[in-house]
Amino acid sequence: MTQSREDSYVGVFDAVVGFGARPALLVIDFTKAYTNPASPLYAEGVVSAVAESVDLLDAARRAEVPIIFTKVLYHPSGADGGIFIEKVPFLRKLVPGEPLAEIDEAVAPRPEELVIVKQYPSCFFGTSLIAALTAQRIDTLVLLGCSTSGCVRATAIDALQHGFRVVVPRECVGDRHQAPHDANLFDINAKYGDVVSKAEVIAHFAAPAGLRPPSHTASSAGGSD
Repeated sequence: MTQSREDSYVGVFDAVVGFGARPALLVIDFTKAYTNPASPLYAEGVVSAVAESVDLLDAARRAEVPIIFTKVLYHPSGADGGIFIEKVPFLRKLVPGEPLAEIDEAVAPRPEELVIVKQYPSCFFGTSLIAALTAQRIDTLVLLGCSTSGCVRATAIDALQHGFRVVVPRECVGDRHQAPHDANLFDINAKYGDVVSKAEVIAHFAAPAGLRPPSHTASSAGGSD
């Protein structure tokens, strides 16, 4: 009898790492390129994720959890885009001054919150992110943003490889299609971090230090598969 997908992972890819002592929120590429219906990158799944992220950002700010944003920008020449802009030519449009490159107003960063500019999928690649995190003694990254199968997944893998705990609130990440969204949430949860509900993250932030609830159990992991 063929095992179900879930059963084939049990006992091997079902551990829970939970939150550490010092989390930060990383908001990945929630730009108008994904939320403006006139954009070729427009994705309803990202629009939904942006809306779901508003109260999580509020909870993080109340708890004084550091928040870092990222967005993609290229030199007008495209010289810093390498093969990536050859593979996805639309990315060449994301240059300084382009409205689609700006972060959606619904989740706009506050003046004191760091915005990191990147050119490739992982928020770590070629950026100052690792230095910013280690300087603040961050040990856990809560990932919001898009796309689940692209920049979120790439960042989750690199975060793990740099020694950070990874938590992904499933309602707060989005993609262009449900199938890659679900598949990548499943894979992130199996191998790279914990995929949890937004409510669990908000509850963790709201609890006093030392009284925070334990992380989710393995039975609550994964997306809506």
